[in-house]
Amino acid sequence: MTVVQRPVRAAGCVLWRRAAGEDGLEIALVHRPKYDDWSHPKGKLKRGESALAGAVREVAEETGMSCRPGAPLPTSTYVANGRPKQVRYWAAEAVAGAFTPNNEVDRLEWLTPSAARHRLTQERDRPLVDALLAALHLA
Repeated sequence: MTVVQRPVRAAGCVLWRRAAGEDGLEIALVHRPKYDDWSHPKGKLKRGESALAGAVREVAEETGMSCRPGAPLPTSTYVANGRPKQVRYWAAEAVAGAFTPNNEVDRLEWLTPSAARHRLTQERDRPLVDALLAALHLA
């Protein structure tokens, strides 16, 4: 008998802000020292927490920013630590706050979409940049 594992449920945002320059916006990426990777802010949902509430909470915890969530973006499904994981994403505009390094995230960088695409460690995170641009009608 095969046991089907329920996926780990997580959520996050492609966090952006308006900026001067050719793209008109910047995307926030976080560096997690535990994995030495660059990613969009995301994390596991708490019991009973909605995906959108979890995404907004994770942005606040990892970046120090409050955000205004917008369009849903593609869901990412992959295997992490031998278990299936499903991460729901939203576009979210940063509206206030300031980053303070913590145990989970030691750096935050605001990058142009092109630079963000190149900095992301996981290939699966790169299409989210294009999905954000499409959602904002900038693609």
